[in-house]
Amino acid sequence: MRQAVLNLEESMIRQVANAGMGRRDVLKFWFGESDEVTPAFIREAAAASLQQGETFYAQNLGLPELREAIAAYATGLRAAGAAAIDAGRIAVTSGGVNALMLAVQALVDAGDEVVAVTPVWPNLTAQPAIMGALVKCVSLRPVSGQWQLDLSELLEAITPRTKLLIVNAPNNPTGWTLSRSEQQAILQHCRRAGTWILADEVYERLYFESSPNGCAPSFLDIALPDDRLVVAQSFSKSFLMTGWRLGWLVMPPAMTLHMGKLIEFNTSCAPVFIQRAGLAAIQGAAQITPQVLSHLKACRDTLIPLLQAVPGVQVAAPKGGMYAFFRLQDQARFGDSLATAKRLVVEAGLGLAPGNAFMVNPQPEAQGWLRWCFASRDLARLGQGVDRLERWLGT
Repeated sequence: MRQAVLNLEESMIRQVANAGMGRRDVLKFWFGESDEVTPAFIREAAAASLQQGETFYAQNLGLPELREAIAAYATGLRAAGAAAIDAGRIAVTSGGVNALMLAVQALVDAGDEVVAVTPVWPNLTAQPAIMGALVKCVSLRPVSGQWQLDLSELLEAITPRTKLLIVNAPNNPTGWTLSRSEQQAILQHCRRAGTWILADEVYERLYFESSPNGCAPSFLDIALPDDRLVVAQSFSKSFLMTGWRLGWLVMPPAMTLHMGKLIEFNTSCAPVFIQRAGLAAIQGAAQITPQVLSHLKACRDTLIPLLQAVPGVQVAAPKGGMYAFFRLQDQARFGDSLATAKRLVVEAGLGLAPGNAFMVNPQPEAQGWLRWCFASRDLARLGQGVDRLERWLGT
């Protein structure tokens, strides 16, 4: 096998989950998904498609009606003055993960330099590594539990040698979000350097700050259609569709035809019945996403004060996403976050993700940090989890 594949590390989140799967006594907050079922009208659209016999191949880039609906939806979210998004810039993919991998396959050669902002979901740094790229990380820095970007450090790291910048905002796991001024500075710098931007914006609608268009700042608000920008999106988070594996890409018009070829050689196409479910979700976005956001805000506002009241825990309220990223302050006791997360499963019945899962060659600032996915139907479960954490810390 290729050495780049042999070098891949097993997911640390999966390692923790494997230690607790099958145990009914474990409160599971390790994966990045809500425990709410996909809304009935979306499931019914998929069932109707199957009943009608739509079990055949579709277009590589996705059903035309779904691409049109996504383009209209994405355009409707844009800030005033932003360029409209045409369906000719849309590719439907088999999940957000597939969208990101397709973008990396399209843009990165072996030996290319890629810059990534970390901490970040580990797939985003593994994907260019699989392609043989050299991944350089620029780390956010924690300040009183809130993670912040040193913009000058990031811009200094992006040079004409940098083929691709990967940035996820709102960020998994920290909840950090780019400001509009930071996006403008990054876009202008990447234009000068000739660097592509891959923006993972799957948490765009899960944004808790005030916003005129109801979502986090997007590079699509300020970019031109021909800019070297690819934006990855997913139905998973905002539409409660993690298991459906449906996403999309927005890209420059000249790239779309070639992306269709790449999809052919990866998955051929997303299944039609799943695309029908996606179409129903997009058409019903006004009734789904505000409810999802409202509930997640209630989850955040329940969990964060409880964690802040636990002695030895440092945490700040995230601006977006569905995670609390918190620090156990006694570094002497809690050095390796993977070992700590495994102990919490076994000794406290609490399933969390380790902080060093989100760093390449884990940096010191990742140690002692844990990620808690607070997307829970039952707010009481969050309180139960904090009780277990506090009791465990006391022992």
